[in-house]
Amino acid sequence: MLPLKGYPDRSSKRKATIPLMRRSSARSISLLLILGCMALRATSTTAQDLQTAYEQAASTSPMIAQARAQLDADLAGKPMARAALFPHVNAGASGGMNTARVTGFGAQPISSGYHSDVFSVSLTESILDGQALTVMKESDSRIQAGGAALAYAQQTVALEVTQAYFGVLQAQANQHVAQQQMDLLQSIDTQTETSLRVGTGDIISVEEVQAQLDAAKAELIRANNAVSVAKNQLERLTHHPVGTLQDVTTLQAIGPRPDTLDPWLATALKNQPLLHQARASLNVSEQQVEFAKRARWPTLTLSGIGQHAAGVLIPPLAVNQVGAALNLSIPIYEGGSTAAKIHQAEALSEASRANLANVRDQITLDTQIAFHDLQDSVAQFQAARQSVTSAKVSLDATRKGHEIGSRSIIDLLTATTNYAVAQRNYYLALYTQLVDRTQLKAAAGILTPLDIRAINSLLHGRPPH
Repeated sequence: MLPLKGYPDRSSKRKATIPLMRRSSARSISLLLILGCMALRATSTTAQDLQTAYEQAASTSPMIAQARAQLDADLAGKPMARAALFPHVNAGASGGMNTARVTGFGAQPISSGYHSDVFSVSLTESILDGQALTVMKESDSRIQAGGAALAYAQQTVALEVTQAYFGVLQAQANQHVAQQQMDLLQSIDTQTETSLRVGTGDIISVEEVQAQLDAAKAELIRANNAVSVAKNQLERLTHHPVGTLQDVTTLQAIGPRPDTLDPWLATALKNQPLLHQARASLNVSEQQVEFAKRARWPTLTLSGIGQHAAGVLIPPLAVNQVGAALNLSIPIYEGGSTAAKIHQAEALSEASRANLANVRDQITLDTQIAFHDLQDSVAQFQAARQSVTSAKVSLDATRKGHEIGSRSIIDLLTATTNYAVAQRNYYLALYTQLVDRTQLKAAAGILTPLDIRAINSLLHGRPPH
């Protein structure tokens, strides 16, 4: 440790004498350092929970930000579409110098320069514009699609955070199991080496244990790397470093509620944002077909103008003019572009209709899979929990049998491996059960922050491994 500035190093051969006030000051500084370290340690050991991770991800998610910005753009499209039906008023002004040479007006040609000014105000009001009305309806459909896309992004982030959060816990659990298995094999390896040295063991047992130990070391390296990858995946979502995560200490496995598939399918087809987005996109494409067809409609506009012009050649005059006109435009032939645009819009509309059918089928399949996965996870969790208990009893019995000579080293290694496999399966079933609850809600399109909060209430402090 480096000495405090202004104080001699304790390793110095010369004995230093510190006045009482300086000793008191040193103790005060030391006390503050200790308290600071304790505060930092307390902060670093505070476990992060799922709710915090979700809030971090929701506030920093590029996916949600992109969907929200797109919705803002769609909302801005509504007043833009409405503007085509409102009056348009323009004002203009010009001023300039002119030079003119006039012949034939008299015996002598007239050559003169003069200044001219023009001021005008014009108004145009659409009376009949079929395409503008279609654009209004199209903007509403785009807003609906944007809102559905934002809801889908929010639910997707909630699901991804849940998967990533429990992915870290599962990777850490596998890491713990790998370390535990390697420690157990190392103790067995020590016993077999000792038995070989005293003449009661055999080289085959030593080699077998060593092979299993090498495999356990490789598994531990793989588990360590899996933890790093899992943390990176969670950090990608939260954009915050991953500290100690709260874990599940006890869990009562819960299946779908209700426990029949049809209500879940009905809920998914009613609430899934992806389906709402696909329907709104189909409406947009159908309105674009109507927009293309209405290009053949006539348009009727009312225009008015007021103008003041001053400055002419002979004699200087000022002209004030007010006028109004009703303008009718009837498209007759535009080189075939209208027919081509109609055909293109109809093809795109058919593609949107096929996409809607595909989305509906995919949502139905995803809901069915999520429903059955959650049902299966209950049985898998219960079986895995019982398997751990059985494998632990078998390992303890085999270890006792090996100590008294009734079980071989191969039996002990097999029991050790079976116990590790049972533990991994248990943790997989544990975290899968929690993720599958969220997955079914997401498939049905009803995943909300309240669901995240409900799962978060099952977390309690540090991992129990």
